[in-house]
Amino acid sequence: MAKGRNNLLGVGGQRKKLSRADQQGAVQGRNADRKAAADQKAELLKKMREKAEASESTSATTTGGEE
Repeated sequence: MAKGRNNLLGVGGQRKKLSRADQQGAVQGRNADRKAAADQKAELLKKMREKAEASESTSATTTGGEE
């Protein structure tokens, strides 16, 4: 029983596995890529919302006037 106590392998969580580039300090580039991707996603969501609002407003005017 005492032998097993000294082996604490796996205790304390897991570490993030870093690529070779990240180990050499390329973290700044990755953060820039994340920001660019987030900006693209925000732009796409904005376009989709505008398109949805435009289609709702045209369908509301066509169906609302018939009653």
